[in-house]
Amino acid sequence: MIRVDHVGVRFFFDRHLKVVTPTAARLRPHGSTKWGVRDVSFETLGGEGIALIGPSGSGKTTMLRLLARVYWPDEGRVAVHGRVASLLSIDAGLLALLSGRENAMLLGVLGGLSRRDSRRALGAVKERSRLGDAFDQPVSTYSQGMRARLGYAVAEETEPQILLLDEVHEALDHEFRNAVEERAQALVEAGGVVIASGHDHQMLERLCTRAIHLHEGSVRADGPFAVVQPAYLSSVPA
Repeated sequence: MIRVDHVGVRFFFDRHLKVVTPTAARLRPHGSTKWGVRDVSFETLGGEGIALIGPSGSGKTTMLRLLARVYWPDEGRVAVHGRVASLLSIDAGLLALLSGRENAMLLGVLGGLSRRDSRRALGAVKERSRLGDAFDQPVSTYSQGMRARLGYAVAEETEPQILLLDEVHEALDHEFRNAVEERAQALVEAGGVVIASGHDHQMLERLCTRAIHLHEGSVRADGPFAVVQPAYLSSVPA
């Protein structure tokens, strides 16, 4: 379902060290650039959960954004086959002045649902997100956890085959987090793929049997979670 072949993506920095999108690195080749990931390769045919682990700045988020088609590689190739749902940022795609209902309608269409199906799904999104009356209030009034619940509830309605999680699940309360874990495990058992990153390794262990250790944008290790994760922790300075 996913094949990543010697992929690299770089970022452009202007004179004030403000990061610009990877596209700008190609449009402005004479600026200062830094590789976010480089020469990364892995693949999965489905039926597994994969944890991306490593220190902050190691390329985990960049890799997930490449899989979600938010970024495009400067070198190599990314092939993704299957419906993708991604939670890469708590605020990703949410418009603060719109209500939860209006955002759910918009995100559903952007996620591949027709306008009619997105409208029909609103009741299920409200129930799954457990927002109650807040569903019709502006998202600007939401906590981080409420925003994460809304994004996840909409993602579920697209019936994904591939689920990408980037630390967003760590903002969820205990009860809702359990529901997300159960759904992710069911997706894997049905032959789908879950790729998650974060620093809550206990949760990653429950979701994933495989781990990819990224370090400075490159793959340092790829194998069983029970092997790769302890090796990574032992390499972290005390």
